[in-house]
Amino acid sequence: MRRRRRRRCRSKKILILSAAALSIAAVTGYKSLPGIAAAAGKLGELKIGFENDPEKYTGEMDFNFQSISGEEDIISSGYGWEEEIQESETANANTETGPKPYPTEWNTGEGTVYKYTFERYSGEKYIGLDDGGQVRNETDISNGVLLEESRKLPEFQIELNDEPQVLIMHTHTTESFEPYERDFFDSDFNYRTTDSSKNVVMIGDQIARQIENAGISVIHDTTIHDYPSYNGSYERSAETVKKILKDNPSIKVVLDIHRDAIGTSDSIMQPTVEINSKKAAPIMIISGCDDGTMDMPDYMKNFRFASLIQQQISSDYPGLTRPILFDYRKYNQDLTQGSLLIEVGTHGNTLEQVKYTGELIGKSIAKSLIELSQEE
Repeated sequence: MRRRRRRRCRSKKILILSAAALSIAAVTGYKSLPGIAAAAGKLGELKIGFENDPEKYTGEMDFNFQSISGEEDIISSGYGWEEEIQESETANANTETGPKPYPTEWNTGEGTVYKYTFERYSGEKYIGLDDGGQVRNETDISNGVLLEESRKLPEFQIELNDEPQVLIMHTHTTESFEPYERDFFDSDFNYRTTDSSKNVVMIGDQIARQIENAGISVIHDTTIHDYPSYNGSYERSAETVKKILKDNPSIKVVLDIHRDAIGTSDSIMQPTVEINSKKAAPIMIISGCDDGTMDMPDYMKNFRFASLIQQQISSDYPGLTRPILFDYRKYNQDLTQGSLLIEVGTHGNTLEQVKYTGELIGKSIAKSLIELSQEE
């Protein structure tokens, strides 16, 4: 199959230092992992096995890390417009100019990196999909309805020609990661950088490359939407996507690639799964549901696409997916019937781990898209 060209839109460099704060503040009242475990909510249970600190964390611990102090105080569930505003209001003002660099020197011993592996979730909100993976249902729609929808294919078709079919972009473009595996983290680093080789853009590059290798044309837009201002990122990224869709009406799929943030002021979590003897960072797909206020009538068609790629990734690479988060969220998913947000790893994962994940999920997404293709 001949290689399709990839079109990559590069934004101009932005020259003002970000004032955005780290997206982990939902648990500031809990200073250590035992505090998280003790305050766990009741959304379900997750079994976690820890690699380090064996004296404190022997064997495995059962707790729900998603809800820490009530259902309105949730971590590991993505961030939207309200969270942007809250973070912007609590961020310290910083008026320095110039690009936001990735550190070259690190403070040591300031906080603990906990390394662990997700196992299977349990609870009434979790749905097992037929061919692998799960869904976390945070809506009033019944699990039975979602399971039936998960068995339906999306209604769009992918064309194997030179017209772009997929847009990869980043609402929170500067989201970054740990430099390498270590047992501590530097609390002075807010895990954001404009260096595209060290932020989520490099994950998008990996995904795009694999989709291109399958003969599907891709646009990877690298516009920075969360810098110098974090607040308003989704509004800015919506305008970017709308313009690209207007110029390229052949696009069926829009993937907004992010990373998650799970931790406290002195503990961050580094989830991994070993695939072909290498560590990869688990992903979480977010598929929004309309509560009647979001003007998103095709949300269930997005969910079908989410279910398709969730099952493909889970089948290809067991353990690489966390449950799809199906919740009352928008995330610009009203713009196509194939719009999804994908969280690749957390801020505790390393650059190497998330880059490898990008390669893996890119291969699986390509397989799913080929299943939806029509031959010329």
